[in-house]
Amino acid sequence: MWVFQRDMAQTGLRILLLISLLLLDQTISQASKFKARKHSKRRVKGTGSELGGIKPYRLFQGAFVKLSFGEPLLKAEAHTRAEVANSCLFTVCLRGTKAHKKCYLMSEGTKHFHEANEDCIAKGGTLAIPRSSEETNVLRDYGKQSAPGAAEFWLGVTDMAHEGRFVDVNGMALQYSNWDRAQPNGGKRENCVLLSQPAQGKWVDEVCRTAKRYVCEFLIP
Repeated sequence: MWVFQRDMAQTGLRILLLISLLLLDQTISQASKFKARKHSKRRVKGTGSELGGIKPYRLFQGAFVKLSFGEPLLKAEAHTRAEVANSCLFTVCLRGTKAHKKCYLMSEGTKHFHEANEDCIAKGGTLAIPRSSEETNVLRDYGKQSAPGAAEFWLGVTDMAHEGRFVDVNGMALQYSNWDRAQPNGGKRENCVLLSQPAQGKWVDEVCRTAKRYVCEFLIP
């Protein structure tokens, strides 16, 4: 009888020990899961170190730009700016005309020389600067087509800095000119240059504060 009681006691002890081990293992497992979840939340709330300090998305020029792992943000922004610039240039070329790696766009109204040049710069170009007889012919024909009522329009050429020394609006010396007969003849009074349609694209100097139509040019990369 006592042997049976001893066996029952040993069996009960083994069962109790097994239950204790199971409970301990479950407690350790739950603690590990809680710690891992807490660490994961901490990474999400952090500064994005898992992406090298760079968030995967960035709002740029009205749109979300997606960045690949480790891609510098400046590179993505520069790429987006280039796409915007190319899109604007494409629009200009559609509205105007394209020739010799340039696009030309006729103004809708008249402006003084300085205002005209500033408007072209704001659009991403300059006043048109013909560098050859071919470009002069393109400008002449485009002017007749786009502004048939305009007898003259501004070019990006002036001698305001040094009387008699004509340069382009970037300050570069001219390698090509197309002056009409007896031109330039305005002296210190007429320091800006027009393309004359009645003179078949020849250049004439004029008072810079005269309001004229103008053509902007944009270089095609």
